Amino acid sequence: MLRDQELANSAEVRLEVHRSAHDRAIIDAAELVAMFIGARSPRTRAAYRADLEHFRRHVGAPSATMAAQMLLGSPHGAANALALRYRTALVAGGFAAATINRRLASLRALVALGRTLGLVTWKLEIGNLRHRAYRDTSGPGDDGVRKLINAAAMQPDACRAARDVVLIRLLHDLALRRGEVCSLDLSDFDETGGRLMVLGKGYADKEPIALPAATRVALSTWLSHRGRGPGPLVTSLDVARTSRTSARLTGTGLWSIVRRLGRAAGLTTWPHGLRHAAITRALDVTNGDVRKVQRFSRHADVRTVLIYDDARPDRVADVAEMVASIEVAGTGTPHS
Repeated sequence: MLRDQELANSAEVRLEVHRSAHDRAIIDAAELVAMFIGARSPRTRAAYRADLEHFRRHVGAPSATMAAQMLLGSPHGAANALALRYRTALVAGGFAAATINRRLASLRALVALGRTLGLVTWKLEIGNLRHRAYRDTSGPGDDGVRKLINAAAMQPDACRAARDVVLIRLLHDLALRRGEVCSLDLSDFDETGGRLMVLGKGYADKEPIALPAATRVALSTWLSHRGRGPGPLVTSLDVARTSRTSARLTGTGLWSIVRRLGRAAGLTTWPHGLRHAAITRALDVTNGDVRKVQRFSRHADVRTVLIYDDARPDRVADVAEMVASIEVAGTGTPHS
């Protein structure tokens, strides 16, 4: 830690990009960090800022800019040693492997941008920790989803009931992420065409998603309460009725709603659990067609879908039954 602070204190560097022998552009670390964070979705920008801030605290730099200077201004070996010490500190701090790997990925992405711009010629080579992602990918299951929809629909406030039903439908029927639901606007809903324009994770442009009949009905019912004025598609109801069309539901608010409905249904679940349930069900109804399910879930890497497939509760048992089904000659019984 002391060595890291010493490097930070001496990292008064400016990083240079040579566009030509006669045209030199100076890019300092502040500009690099701004470029690194700027072309991202709001949620990704917040995550990168948080990761850089944590790295800054680790190295004892006065700012995220100085922390970036320290990393990119170091020789290849020293930068990798710095990242390795950071990873070791994260492990010692008891952070989850997924958190550690995300923070290391942020540093690698920062260095990769610096390399693209010609600021450095090396890569950050400190890898991720091995871990078992998505240990529980099943979510509340089909029965649990039905209970959540019923719990939402049976609320005495008809407006709140319609809003909460459509939230469960969007999270489950379309396997939307929490941020994707909260970012939807009324203009994203094509009622005539039966589709929704969704800004997916990591994308700059919205993509059309066809709406199942039940989801369309839920949306139309909600809009009969919300009204057709411009603004967020799904709004917060914890405000004055006059501002209900403009009060965007936050991610925290959505999380609280799903938890509340879960308690009413006798379940412990969360928004992403409904996405898990949807992907698991999609694998079941498509007989494990991972490519088709990847298009449904919009995962960038099919290997993520395979994690869901491997975690389906019947998979290991089915294979074990098939392996054990070999018969012993003349007995008609499985061999043991």
